[in-house]
Amino acid sequence: MLRIENVSYSVAGRPLLEGASATIPEGHKVGLVGRNGTGKTTLFRLIRGELVLDGGDISFPRAWRVGGVAQEVPGNEVSLLDTVLAADTERASLMAEQATDPSRIAEIQTRLADIDAWSAEARAATILKGLGFTDAEMHQPCSAFSGGWRMRVALAGVLFSEPDLLLLDEPTNYLDLEGALWLESYIARYPHTVLIVSHDRELLNRSVTGILHLENKGLTYWTGTYDQFAKARAAKRALLAAEAKKQDARRAHLQSFVDRFKAKASKARQAQSRVKMLEKMETIRLPEDAARTVFTFPEPEELSPPIVATEGASVGYDGQAVLTKLDLRIDQDDRIALLGRNGEGKSTLAKLLSDRLPAMGGQITKSAKLRVGFFAQHQVDELRPEETPLQHVARALPDMAPPKLRARLAGFGLGEAQADTEVARLSGGQKARLSLLLATYHAPHLLILDEPTNHLDIESREALMEALTAYSGAVILVSHDMHLLSMVADRLWLVKDGRVSPYDEDLSAYRKMLLGQDKPAKEAKEKPGKTKPKPADIAALRSEVKTCEARVTKIEQMRDKLAKKLADPELYEDGRAGELETWNKKYAEVMDGLRRAEAMWMAALEKLEAAQKA
Repeated sequence: MLRIENVSYSVAGRPLLEGASATIPEGHKVGLVGRNGTGKTTLFRLIRGELVLDGGDISFPRAWRVGGVAQEVPGNEVSLLDTVLAADTERASLMAEQATDPSRIAEIQTRLADIDAWSAEARAATILKGLGFTDAEMHQPCSAFSGGWRMRVALAGVLFSEPDLLLLDEPTNYLDLEGALWLESYIARYPHTVLIVSHDRELLNRSVTGILHLENKGLTYWTGTYDQFAKARAAKRALLAAEAKKQDARRAHLQSFVDRFKAKASKARQAQSRVKMLEKMETIRLPEDAARTVFTFPEPEELSPPIVATEGASVGYDGQAVLTKLDLRIDQDDRIALLGRNGEGKSTLAKLLSDRLPAMGGQITKSAKLRVGFFAQHQVDELRPEETPLQHVARALPDMAPPKLRARLAGFGLGEAQADTEVARLSGGQKARLSLLLATYHAPHLLILDEPTNHLDIESREALMEALTAYSGAVILVSHDMHLLSMVADRLWLVKDGRVSPYDEDLSAYRKMLLGQDKPAKEAKEKPGKTKPKPADIAALRSEVKTCEARVTKIEQMRDKLAKKLADPELYEDGRAGELETWNKKYAEVMDGLRRAEAMWMAALEKLEAAQKA
């Protein structure tokens, strides 16, 4: 087992750990959680022996091998498969040894059999495939891949080597949803001890059996998943709050007696007794409340639907189409999650919709006043490290006064201290919040987010989820965070085989399909009429009908407002012909949108009626 006993460690005189203790049983999978900056990565470095403790002790069996992903693999000419195979140093050493002594040859062969060396290539290929590499890519050199992909190779290597203590620090930050789901399943089956730093709630709910909480320089071990930990911690906090309230009332009562009778000789002894009781009363202290992370998105004005529509559009690179026959519609109240394996074209679609990539064919219609906000992880790396957040937003909003600029920063959890700190000295989460601010300062009607949660802790992810739910613009989301997708998205688009189409199942069904525990939806539809729809399917159809009906109602309200405007006699006065033409055009757009919405509503009703009759 892993023992952490009375550990203390400081950085530049600032204590990160003080008397921290915990015991992790052998074979357990444990999530290490805590707010950004509390010292989770430092604890990993202490366990690996890369840092020297100020006090205390960290111990585990001497025979244990400790492994983790320290950095990406080098961009050399070694193939991905060979790089992963080389991560098992014992196997690589035995395979390379040129023994001549018969007894040594026998020893080598016995040991190779013990460590299952002959199936190593198949196991390595399985891991690489799970992390998103194709069979052809496994045989390509590492130099052919970017840093993010080489981090996946490094992760594959440590998983393949199967250390006795596996330390993983935010491993899903460089994975897509499909890779994250595979890793989640792999960790649950891993045969040895795992300690994983993650802010992904779904991973911590499905893959671990315990939570190690780092807070106030100490460690607390909780048995169960993250949700169980959060519930138990909330209950403990509520109990402490109730006890503290009772103690405050008791303290006030004693103090009142002392204040009233301390000057009376007949009561002096009793008053003195109560003073001693007050002095001995140990104050019940609640865990410190960290400043709540917030995101405040400016609200855009309402546009006529649809805000974006494509008909037969195609997009790609260097004349080679990646996505074709795109017939898509986006309304301002849409919340769309893009699903699909890496390389299928999710980012390509995001670039098309954000005007970062031109269409190769077909037609794209956008509202004339449409503003699009775009956030991708690479934008965090493109911030100017020598400038402060205040300088960044001042450049984006040159006419805004400094107090209002600081208020904008505070609306994204960047207080006064962070506003005047050089970006190079900010944490990854603070940089991500600044990039989100820069993507949304102009109140976009369509917000496209490509992996927005990387480097955000759980509290920040919850704040982002709340902000997106309240946001009045459309959202297109690419994320490996299943919890965020499930709470924000109400439509799913599957990007696959050069097409983008609605995914009619839910995220749980998608997860099962990816992990091979269920058949793809299209196989279930090969024999229509022979399978009775499930209650969950009918509930989904009812939800679709309700959504379509709400959309029709909303467009009808817009139509009525425009009709009232067009009924204004002053609009037909001389000199206002241009304005009249504009309002007539808007009315025509709304009526076209209404016809489309009604057609979608009728189609949804027909599908529901057919399912109920089946």
